[in-house]
Amino acid sequence: MAAALAPGVAPVRARFLTSKEQFHAYLRAGGEEEEEEKEEKKEEEQVSEPPAKRVKAEELGQDGESQGNAGEEEKERPEKKRARGQNKSRPCMKPSCYEQSRLCPSVTQGCGGQCHFGPRCRFLHDVSQYLAAKPADLGQRCVLFDTFGRCPYGVTCRFGQAHLGDGHQNLVNASLVQQWEGKVLVRNGLSKELQQQLRKRKFSFHKAEEFLRGLRAGKGGRATGSSTEVSNCTDPQEGLRDSPVLQEQGEDPRPEALQSSQGAEGAPKPEVLPNSQGDEDAAKPEALQSSQGAEGAANPEALQSSQGAEGAANPEALQSSQRADGAPKPEVLQSSRGAEDTPKPEVLQNSQGAEDAARPEALQNSRGAEDAPKPEVVRNSQGADGAPSIPTLGPLTDEDITKLRPCEKKKLEIQGKLYLAPLTTCGNLPFRRICKRFGADVTCGEMAVCTNLLQGQSSEWALLKRHHTEDIFGVQLEGAFPDTMTKCAELLNRTIEVDFVDINVGCPIDLVYKKGGGCALMTRSNKFEQIVRGMNSVLDVPLTVKIRTGVQEKVNVAHKIIPRIREWGASMVTLHGRSREQRYTRSADWAYIAECARLASPMPLFGNGDILSYEDANRAMQMGVSGIMIARGALIKPWLFTEIKEQRHWDISSRERFDILKDFTNFGLEHWGSDTQGVEKTRKFLLEWLSFLCRYIPVGLLEHLPQKINERPPYYLGRDYLETLMASQNVDDWIKISELLLGPVPPSFTFLPKHKANSYR
Repeated sequence: MAAALAPGVAPVRARFLTSKEQFHAYLRAGGEEEEEEKEEKKEEEQVSEPPAKRVKAEELGQDGESQGNAGEEEKERPEKKRARGQNKSRPCMKPSCYEQSRLCPSVTQGCGGQCHFGPRCRFLHDVSQYLAAKPADLGQRCVLFDTFGRCPYGVTCRFGQAHLGDGHQNLVNASLVQQWEGKVLVRNGLSKELQQQLRKRKFSFHKAEEFLRGLRAGKGGRATGSSTEVSNCTDPQEGLRDSPVLQEQGEDPRPEALQSSQGAEGAPKPEVLPNSQGDEDAAKPEALQSSQGAEGAANPEALQSSQGAEGAANPEALQSSQRADGAPKPEVLQSSRGAEDTPKPEVLQNSQGAEDAARPEALQNSRGAEDAPKPEVVRNSQGADGAPSIPTLGPLTDEDITKLRPCEKKKLEIQGKLYLAPLTTCGNLPFRRICKRFGADVTCGEMAVCTNLLQGQSSEWALLKRHHTEDIFGVQLEGAFPDTMTKCAELLNRTIEVDFVDINVGCPIDLVYKKGGGCALMTRSNKFEQIVRGMNSVLDVPLTVKIRTGVQEKVNVAHKIIPRIREWGASMVTLHGRSREQRYTRSADWAYIAECARLASPMPLFGNGDILSYEDANRAMQMGVSGIMIARGALIKPWLFTEIKEQRHWDISSRERFDILKDFTNFGLEHWGSDTQGVEKTRKFLLEWLSFLCRYIPVGLLEHLPQKINERPPYYLGRDYLETLMASQNVDDWIKISELLLGPVPPSFTFLPKHKANSYR
């Protein structure tokens, strides 16, 4: 009982407390000692029962005789352990031997056995030889085959017996395959084409380079005008002087007009809209001429700028806005026609139909009869490599020529929602699926380093993947310089589907801090401002920022930075109530978070820190924050989202917790694969998560509720063996749990938690 009352130790009921030696002895015995004690108590109770009830005692006495041979079983246990070790024999996992034990992709991918490497290939090409060296299957059912009707891993699947037929043919469930046909389950993948463009540095960053040119010109990142907060969004000119805008005409179906800039004497100058290209090879403007009518008679109509009495633009006029230095900015027009070849009103062409009625068509230059080109629509803006930035089919979009003002951007409406924090290593896609099932509203991918994304690293792009169940999803970027962060933001804005982008200004680890990223940005205000303004200028989705209270323990600076972040254009701020030096050793300062929430208004501010129960969440919401972000609390008990929404303590059983782990394992096999490599990767991330799950103390064992996140769990015996095993802080016991789900580990398998503080060895 004294251990339960010690400071910093969770208050577990005295009858469940035990010593460290007894705890590990119980786990080594496999829970048999507890069963023996229960049987002895039952026999003692049955002896005092009436003779009519002693029949059951005699039946249980037979079990007692079998239990009485515990000494002989203890002698046999070392032999069983040795036999278990012998069954773990596997092929050597050295690179050369491991490659020779794997099947060549030319066989698994149905290439007819034709390998491009020929005799130099170090993989197996004989399926029978591969199956002879392949480790035993881990189960009789394959989650991929049961869910989708087909397992793409074929004979390499570690659950292959569920879908391999005669001649090692991969079976297919046609009804399930048809059910999932055409559905995209995971988005935001890295295509080979995009990866090649990034590696060869052929991806064009038009918006980012425009912002960086203004930055180098000494304009402080304000050249684009998009970072300036617009108070009156009805003013069409404020904040948009550097980009042409297609004036909206309400519900008028007529084509939108572009006005041409006038010369020095006020005479209109006809100009063409060239394709937007790179800065070094911009196309020269050509004169716009009207096309001929249906009978061949030319209908020249002067393209002029006519203004009303108060300077209103005429919808028939064509005007191209100029940049700050006077050079005309390239613009883009695209015609998109329907099934009946009906042109969209966004395309400009002066031509007459059969009934002499003008209708909008593609811009066409009228030339001689011998060299008259065919009418062509003005194409999308292209980069230096000629690749279109937006699709060339479909309705016209002006995203490439019209910059969105802050009020026009999609707003992040997540006030009052439960936000799952971006968690390094553990916040992977399978874990986020678990949290979504328990009620998480907003999810965010793991922290991704912007330089790795710009280099096209597959492992870094995997952090951006989004499951179709994640309805509100964002990604978090880490970087130290405005050029890489702005380019990365533009890259993601054009290639993936997200609802918001978050900047990591809270990472405390030395590897990030010493390079100027993470918390270091709080001390580099100029770079911080340039990053926020630059990313906001190229993004079409809201930009959020996650910060800490400061760098030093007793020097809070967040209250000074948050109002400036609002001015720079961020849509939301998340504040972790600790400094970098505190890490996770002290309690979060929610009083300071409440003060910062008042200063951030009207910008939403989410609070983060020390939320492990619905009482903690209720107290946090009373501080005036717009919502709460949950990080370690979700790792320790992912059903916390359910507790908050239902306002109750959930005394979840060990069997229910084990089912959660089983679901995570299935999600992991879907995401990482069911072959040997996918199984071991799933095991690795499962063990990382178990290093947090062991901190949970069941509700029925606590002296008083709720459990505090910084209270250390004492040694206790759970209500059954599985509950006790899940409470172990030993790595070997975590591996034992993984073996219950994914089979035995290879002999050379080792595991060290990434968060080394979680290993209590």
